[in-house]
Amino acid sequence: MKFDTVIIGGGLSGLVCGIRLLQHGHRCAIVSSGQSALHFSSGSFDLLNALPDGEVVTNPQKSVKDLIRMSPCHPYAKLGGDKFCELAGESEAFLRGIGLSFQGDSMGNHYRITPMGTLKPTWLSTSDFAVSKSERELPWRKVSIFNIAGFLDFYPQFIADEFAKIGTKSDIHLFSLPGLDHLRRNPSELRSTNIARILDKESNKDELIRILGKAAPDSDAIIFPACFGLENANMLPALGRATGKPIYLIPTLPPSIIGIHTQQYMHDYFIHSGGVYMLGDTVKRADVEDNRVTKVYSYNHGNIPFSANNIVLATGSYFSQGLIATRSRVYEPVFDLDVSFNSDRKDWYNRNMFDSQNYQEFGVKTNETFNALRKGKVVENLYVSGAVLEGFNPVKEGSGAGVSILSALFIADKILSK
Repeated sequence: MKFDTVIIGGGLSGLVCGIRLLQHGHRCAIVSSGQSALHFSSGSFDLLNALPDGEVVTNPQKSVKDLIRMSPCHPYAKLGGDKFCELAGESEAFLRGIGLSFQGDSMGNHYRITPMGTLKPTWLSTSDFAVSKSERELPWRKVSIFNIAGFLDFYPQFIADEFAKIGTKSDIHLFSLPGLDHLRRNPSELRSTNIARILDKESNKDELIRILGKAAPDSDAIIFPACFGLENANMLPALGRATGKPIYLIPTLPPSIIGIHTQQYMHDYFIHSGGVYMLGDTVKRADVEDNRVTKVYSYNHGNIPFSANNIVLATGSYFSQGLIATRSRVYEPVFDLDVSFNSDRKDWYNRNMFDSQNYQEFGVKTNETFNALRKGKVVENLYVSGAVLEGFNPVKEGSGAGVSILSALFIADKILSK
């Protein structure tokens, strides 16, 4: 099977790279083993929330030079400050251009509301999310918070308590629908994905309008768990128009409806643009000759190889087994690429789980153009994108989505320039 580019990994980074290539006429295939980390995401995309020394970042474009100085192996350092700023703007235009609606920009982080009601800086949030421009106040004097009776992945009282600390009052409403009763019999079934399939039904619209109509007359907005939009993107706007109050979502604990929707939407966009998406398959090995990948082989296709002018490795980190950790080493399982990690296992982690963990920064080594290194040599047509890269801590820095998107666009443009 012959393609211009084969991408290994169908998460955020792989899909962004693939869609960009398809937009310029490349024949592109994605090989994906299963669910991506998007299914467990908050629904917001972080670009840069903190520097390695812990300093809070308010403007990623202004702070990227300090990051590069502190972390010279960081993916953003390989891009360089100017390219970072350029790609950040291109990323926003790219996502909106394919039909994903986000609020925010790289000139200044805003604050999304977490499932516990606290405020966390971020780069882009879906347009329906409850956000604030300031961490010290919310844009509403009073809100009405709604939750499904028995739903344990959303905490209205915690949210109300946190809101009260920064001057916003709340009233709380619990409700149910007949369609939710069978889910409630088993608490493990009363999850956001199952709830969304019921709330998205047009047959429940009138009852939801009646329930939301109980919001306090003096409330400025309605707050609701992110349990809409899995199968019906029109329901939430319709409810807002009917109630006469803006309705904002707060993410629940995983699984993430917004993340799943984003994954499905980008997957469908890739397919409709002419891409080949092979779900449930895993690349197991490759032929490398003269520092070029000539063929890759997957489990499902046996001895029938994929051949392409370019290969992009976007397999993610430990979560998706893009990196494998044993007691003595960390390795990349497909190409056996060079991986940076500390030789002493005691240096991999810190016993305080809330401190920075060194293993988060382990990853595949690349040159300045994200070509993979194998036995110290550059693999000319193999590029590495996203969470599998070395040199950054996505948790402490709040940079995971940014690295995935910016490296994907950079690599796609590098391929297209050949």
